[in-house]
Amino acid sequence: MQYPEPIAKLIDSYTKLPGIGIKTATRLAFYTVNMAEEDVTHFAQSLISAKRDLKFCSICGNLTEEDPCAICTDDTRNQGTVLVVEEVKDLMALENTNEYHGLYHVLHGVLSPLAGQGPDDINIESLVTRLQKNEKIEEVIVGTNANAEGEATAMYLSRLLKPAGIRVSRLATGLSVGSDIDYADEITLIKSVEGRTQM
Repeated sequence: MQYPEPIAKLIDSYTKLPGIGIKTATRLAFYTVNMAEEDVTHFAQSLISAKRDLKFCSICGNLTEEDPCAICTDDTRNQGTVLVVEEVKDLMALENTNEYHGLYHVLHGVLSPLAGQGPDDINIESLVTRLQKNEKIEEVIVGTNANAEGEATAMYLSRLLKPAGIRVSRLATGLSVGSDIDYADEITLIKSVEGRTQM
C-alpha cells in the first residue's frame, strides 16, 4: 500500500535519524499524526530553534547560544585544565557527573586514516592556538573514546603537546574498551576522571 504523500515524507524524514529503520520511522510518523496540533507545532519549533539558534563556541567548540559558551566564561572553573573530548555529547555526559570543574575542548571527530580523516579535519589547530595563548593551562586531559581511533587521536595529541611542556593525561580505563563516553554511567565517568593517568 502506498502512503499519502505527507506521511511518506514524514517517514522518509524519520529514517534520516541514526538508528531509525523504516518500521520505527513508520510508527513515529503515525504517532506524530495522532499528536495534538499544539504539540506537533512545539516539536517542529524545537527542531528549527535547535538548528538556527545554536552555534559552536569559538574557544572550545561546545554547542551554545552565546559565544563564547557559559563554560568558557565561568571564572570559577579550574582555568589550568582542559579536557579534550570527541563530541559535544561527551562533554555533556562528563559535565553531568558534577565531578570535573575545568575547561573543555571539543574535537568534533577523531583521527581515522581509513575514513580519510586527518589532523586538519578535526578541531586540533584551535586547541594548539588556545594553549599557546593561555599560559594558565597546565594540563590537557585526553578524553577520547577507548577504541582504535580514540587511542590514535590520544597518542597524536600527546606527541604534539608534550614538547610544549604541557602535562598530558588520559582518562582512566574505567571506560571499557570499545565503548562510547556518552553511554557510560556516571560512576564510570567519575572514576575515569579521578583515575586519569599521565601519557
